[in-house]
Amino acid sequence: MELPLVVGVDGSDGSLPAIDWAVDEAARHGLPLRLVHGSLWERYENLIPELGPDRPAAQVMADHIVASAAERAGRRNPDVKVSTDVHLADAADALLHEGNNATALITGVRGRGALKGLLLGSVGLAVAARAHCPVIVVRGDRAGLAGAHERILLGAGEPDTSEEAARFAFREAEVRGCVLDVVRTWRRPAYRTAGPDTPADAPGRDHAGEVGTGLDELVRDAMADHPGVRVRRTTVEGPAREVLVHRSAAADLVIVGARRRQGHFGLQLGRVAHTLLHHAQCPVAVVPQRV
Repeated sequence: MELPLVVGVDGSDGSLPAIDWAVDEAARHGLPLRLVHGSLWERYENLIPELGPDRPAAQVMADHIVASAAERAGRRNPDVKVSTDVHLADAADALLHEGNNATALITGVRGRGALKGLLLGSVGLAVAARAHCPVIVVRGDRAGLAGAHERILLGAGEPDTSEEAARFAFREAEVRGCVLDVVRTWRRPAYRTAGPDTPADAPGRDHAGEVGTGLDELVRDAMADHPGVRVRRTTVEGPAREVLVHRSAAADLVIVGARRRQGHFGLQLGRVAHTLLHHAQCPVAVVPQRV
């Protein structure tokens, strides 16, 4: 059974690009699409006038939100199989529950509850930091949303955070038929001493070469599984957050990994992923890896 792409919908303007992007993504991968709305309307059942004997107004609104989203998805691509559901739960909790049986979770950059001026709504941030499946936050300019660059960007970190992200990136580049840019950044250490007793820390050490070797090792298996993908590997000196945000302007999707520690229930999101979710100029995929 193919697990669906699950999209969080709330009727806001921010969720509309997410629906459109998710429909296109489902069509590319041949996956069903599931539109989910989290609503706590039962809490307010006695506070909001009813429209009928069995239909509180808040429930009617929740049903209307998913029905409108399904109609939009059908207009976008009638060949994509679409299902809907309303959860009696907080929006983030509803999506995290759905993520247990999803290929990926997809959200917009801001929802109804986001304060004006926020770069990323609380639901998108909570889901990206806690889900155990890939999470894609749909943001960015028109070119990135439309896939006009024909380029996927993978921010390569350490193997314990990036192996699953690398596999995800190769699959995405293969199905799109586009170039995969794999970027690993490095920083030149600050040396207090550089004496003959510390050759490993000598200023002449080839840090870029070591990073490049690690990058080759990271993508080796994924390249073998997807030999048709065109890969461009780059090592760049500089802060990963700044480098990836800058390069996201020429990408259709930027992908980074994230650790998920068993038994840890707080937010698990690194600084690089956090920055991209707020500032990237194209959709961002956070791919978890258990450690």
